[in-house]
Amino acid sequence: MVKEKSLDEGDSNFYNDSLKNYSTLLSHIKRQFELIMPETFRKIYRMVDGEDIDLNAALEAAADIRMKVPPDEKIYWRRNKIERDVSVVFLLDMSASTAEAIDEGRHTVDDRDAPDDPVEYMVWLRRRREGLVRRHYKRIIDLEKESTALLIHALESIGDNYGIYGFSGYGRENVEFYVIKDIEENFSERIKRRIDKITPLHATRMGSAIRHAITKLENQDSPTKIMFLISDGRPQDRGYSREGVEKEYAVHDTHMALLEAKRKDITPFCLTVDKAGHDYLQEMCGDMGYEVLGDIWALPERLPMLYRQLTA
Repeated sequence: MVKEKSLDEGDSNFYNDSLKNYSTLLSHIKRQFELIMPETFRKIYRMVDGEDIDLNAALEAAADIRMKVPPDEKIYWRRNKIERDVSVVFLLDMSASTAEAIDEGRHTVDDRDAPDDPVEYMVWLRRRREGLVRRHYKRIIDLEKESTALLIHALESIGDNYGIYGFSGYGRENVEFYVIKDIEENFSERIKRRIDKITPLHATRMGSAIRHAITKLENQDSPTKIMFLISDGRPQDRGYSREGVEKEYAVHDTHMALLEAKRKDITPFCLTVDKAGHDYLQEMCGDMGYEVLGDIWALPERLPMLYRQLTA
């Protein structure tokens, strides 16, 4: 049973802080996304009729006449309106494992020779005695949330139709499907506040979440439909199958769900930050697109770039 719920609202500080903290990257993403925005009108050449003469075609026709060869009548150009029509669903893994800290800490020591300046020497001595400890208690889910904020900002700039949902499961009977932004919903302050409440929950039950996401995309008229799955590990949950083969069954069930999406003209793509992802993604995705992100810190940058590549 898939239980769809709207995510609770916090405040919009997380969304706004993410845009501020990644301002340089955001500018880069914006430039990249502008490259895939269609021109309002594009010239179509060599038409039978149109707005004006296609000079190159007209010159070729004149040369043909002089050579007593029947000329091509397509000597006009006209403007053709080009519209971008893409619908996409993003599925965020909200399983308990996304609560893990990415870097529990790094202890570094200033190995330079003692400086002559008395003030610098005291700073150097203190670092030698205490060490310079930098701790990053950022969790996997926090990077997912930051990436979501950047992605939303980018998607709003090009006008693609999109929905963002989180998923988790606990046992055979229950799958939680959280609405961060529904595909039919307009962007608002409410959505900014929902990002703040994305939080780790239970297990990773992908198959059911994928099948429910398919129903979201089936109702869209866009010729291009994409399902983007973002996870930190393999599908896993109690009750997938009998004890002892649950992991294997989970991979096969997810593979079947992805195939069901593909058969309905939906392009699935899986992105994982699990370095062991190669062990199961080939079996899970088959000939469908996937990527194992070697550096988890690159997620906020890589996610929008992958989307640009998929839809360009």
